[in-house]
Amino acid sequence: MNKFFRGISFLFLFFSFLSPLRAQSDDFGLDFSLEAQKKLSKSWSLSLEGELRTRDNTKTVDRWSAGLGLDYKVTKWLKASAGYTFLYDNNEKISYFDGTDDEVLDGDVDEGDPKKLAKYWAPRHRFNVSLTFDKKLIGDFKFSLRERWQYTWRPEYTVDERWSYFDNAYDGKEKTYSGKGKSVLRSRLQVEYDKKGLTLTPYANVEFFNAWSLQKTRFNVGLDWKVAKQHTLGVFYRYQTVRNDDDDNEPNRHMIGLGYKFKF
Repeated sequence: MNKFFRGISFLFLFFSFLSPLRAQSDDFGLDFSLEAQKKLSKSWSLSLEGELRTRDNTKTVDRWSAGLGLDYKVTKWLKASAGYTFLYDNNEKISYFDGTDDEVLDGDVDEGDPKKLAKYWAPRHRFNVSLTFDKKLIGDFKFSLRERWQYTWRPEYTVDERWSYFDNAYDGKEKTYSGKGKSVLRSRLQVEYDKKGLTLTPYANVEFFNAWSLQKTRFNVGLDWKVAKQHTLGVFYRYQTVRNDDDDNEPNRHMIGLGYKFKF
């Protein structure tokens, strides 16, 4: 029991570490997820997951997704995974005036001012492969490292018109956004208190997103509650910082997540 309370204390310390960072964030969202997992054999398991996210201080649905995953237990301490996720995103793309625009040359606007805005829903297709190493190193504390390669394809999409900030009206012109792919290496280091027979599992992790440079960092602290043999409820707090992710144009963000997992 003392080890359990030490685990809870660790989570509070981790949360306190995030406090100065959270003050810099300019958005807040919620994350809801449902997952079903089927054990196919001693080594193989299959999972199906659905997720819904919000942004703009929970006022806007950011995206929903559905994914299929396959896990293989290579050894007691090593797991290999592969998966596919279909994402449907609520996009907001803003273009900005540059030095060659007539409005800038005429002195009507300044370079860098917002020019046009497009709002639209569009799909993305995401594939991933992962290796996860985990081992109890200090008592009932389990440490894990997950390395995941992720490829996301965004198909070409055409919007009917965009909002012009300069004219204060829709421009009535089609705009096509080219299809593009992106590869990201996601590295996650996690520690959790995993005591046999205990229904509560607190954890904390940090995850780095790299695509030739560090683009995002996620700090997570959470708690999984095994309500029954097949049912688990989870809650987490996330703080995400964004540095060079020009594709998604995301702000730094707080997030509260709620999840339910069913095993059969």
